[in-house]
Amino acid sequence: MRTILNIIWVVFAGWALFLGYVVAGILLCIPILTIPWAIASFRLAGYALWPFGRQVVDKPRSGAAAFLGNIVWVVLAGWWLAIAHIISGLALCITIIGIPMAIADFKMVPISLMPLGKDVVSTRRGPFDAK
Repeated sequence: MRTILNIIWVVFAGWALFLGYVVAGILLCIPILTIPWAIASFRLAGYALWPFGRQVVDKPRSGAAAFLGNIVWVVLAGWWLAIAHIISGLALCITIIGIPMAIADFKMVPISLMPLGKDVVSTRRGPFDAK
């Protein structure tokens, strides 16, 4: 089911959001000082392209530096990426099939505003995971 949702997601919203994060990452690579934010943008680009079956968790050691970095992120790129998620989420709400994708899109808004101090992990359980 995750694969089907991801394929539908890529067709209707994922590719555009992916390109937004990649463009933000490329622009943030131009000044050397903003490369850490570019890395966060590229990490979120993969999540925006293929979100189902993965989740975002807090990094245990993130603190005040991540908070201050997120303030800079909102000014540089976060606000327009959050707007892109809201617009595509509203567009996906038009059809019944798009509603699960819209919910996933709306869940990405806080992450698009504050990506530092977060990590994207798989929700799939491997054969050696504790049950």
